[in-house]
Amino acid sequence: MIIIRVMGGLGNQMQQYALYEKFKALGKETRLDTSWFDNASMQEKVLARRNLELRLFDNLTFEACTPQEREALLGKEGFFNKLERKLFPSKNKHFYESEMFHPEIFKLDNAYLEGHWACEKYYHDIMPLLQSKIIFPRTDNIQNNKLKNKIKSENSVSIHIRRGDYLDPENAAMFGGICTDSYYKSAEEYIRDRVTNPHFYLFSDDPAYLREHYKGEEYTVVDWNHGADSFYDMELMSCCRHNICANSTFSFWGARLNRTEEKIVIRPAKHKNSQQAEPERMHELWENWVIIDEEGRIV
Repeated sequence: MIIIRVMGGLGNQMQQYALYEKFKALGKETRLDTSWFDNASMQEKVLARRNLELRLFDNLTFEACTPQEREALLGKEGFFNKLERKLFPSKNKHFYESEMFHPEIFKLDNAYLEGHWACEKYYHDIMPLLQSKIIFPRTDNIQNNKLKNKIKSENSVSIHIRRGDYLDPENAAMFGGICTDSYYKSAEEYIRDRVTNPHFYLFSDDPAYLREHYKGEEYTVVDWNHGADSFYDMELMSCCRHNICANSTFSFWGARLNRTEEKIVIRPAKHKNSQQAEPERMHELWENWVIIDEEGRIV
């Protein structure tokens, strides 16, 4: 059995679910471990408490593991169990993500997988399946429904600018300085050179910043989805014909769920500052994505 731990915000949850579907497509018995959301102590060091948002989607079903199934792979909690795993590595079924892409996981039959699994190559081949399963629930929000229709009628482009928690000292060193003004300017120019009369829809946790920096009739700031409704921003991104992403799994999934056949999808050259920018490898692992670095260079 393969068990995949689910944790983090919605973008991460969707990646862990996508990996679950990939293993299922390979014919392997697979479960999701959602216990991170059930035990408050597991989120003590998280700046903002997360909920299991996968349950919000209409057509998204999965099998959650039982405590007994988890214990069968990981063993019982405690000092002696941890010592045994160190002394006998072959008995350790706990696999931690440590690289951008781990093709070896698909050869495993009994393993507990923990990681973010953000790499496009993990599930690029089953993206149509994921798009058919990840269905946003209907909303009575008039603004969202009107905007969806408008977005679908024009050369719409989403731009996601994540500020908020990325400005906190705890996160700035890791995630800051990647999606710079140069990155966004270059991404806009790339779109303008290839798309007639594009209209840019801006999404952010800092709408005041957007209004100050993006002025003109070609920009629309989307600022009304809050709290439990925030995930509707992802749906609106997915309705756009083209997408400019932040270094954020939230906007990655807005782009992935976009069903436009000839879409242009742009992402930064790296997700966090601990990574080395490797253009050739990135193009291999993120097929058909346009990659721009923090200097605004297309790599």
